Amino acid sequence: MSELLVLDRVTAGYGASVVLEDVSVSLAAGGSLALLGRNGVGKSTLLLTLMGFTSLHGGAVHWQGRDLQRVLPHARVRAGIGWVPQERLMFPSLSVAEHLQVAARPGEWDIPRVYQLFPRLAERRRNMGDQLSGGEQQMLAIARALMTNPRVLLLDEPMEGLAPLIVQELLGVLRRLVSDSGLSVIVVEQHARLALELTRQAVVLERGRVVHASDSASLLASPETLNRLIGVA
Repeated sequence: MSELLVLDRVTAGYGASVVLEDVSVSLAAGGSLALLGRNGVGKSTLLLTLMGFTSLHGGAVHWQGRDLQRVLPHARVRAGIGWVPQERLMFPSLSVAEHLQVAARPGEWDIPRVYQLFPRLAERRRNMGDQLSGGEQQMLAIARALMTNPRVLLLDEPMEGLAPLIVQELLGVLRRLVSDSGLSVIVVEQHARLALELTRQAVVLERGRVVHASDSASLLASPETLNRLIGVA
């Protein structure tokens, strides 16, 4: 597998403030990565850096060999980087179907395929964004990102605040995306074991730096290491 996305010694943050320092991470085409760490260590900032929403103070971000420094966020989406933000960002004035229509780009993912993946969205297609439950909003956020037909999907805390049954439903969907679709995925998730079960590779951040990188299975198999790095008992 060739490298699709590369952060090369990236230092980034907000304005003059530095959050990430000398971070190097790569993702192969068709790969999957769990991005782990305690609260406030820079995980979401890393995804925002990939999307072009932070100040890049050093290093480089490469997408399919192309330097993204001067590429605006909307152009990164067009280039194939899909983003599911932690806040979900629903539009109260748009229906479920309209959320999908406005994001649509040519490719394999269209509305019928998204509805097949998320039957509940088909049932609620006429409901407005603010008329959905938290779980339904998360499904719609993922579906909307898929409608851009990305090559990589960035998921920021997709399980946060959801009921256990919805978490299991979403996990099933994400497993299918990782194993069957050929889509590359980066998952930021506080539930470390869930993220490790979904992915092939793992990176742990601490104070904006990479302190551990391995395959997900070996980290999952070492509770002592996981507890030391993340505080998972």
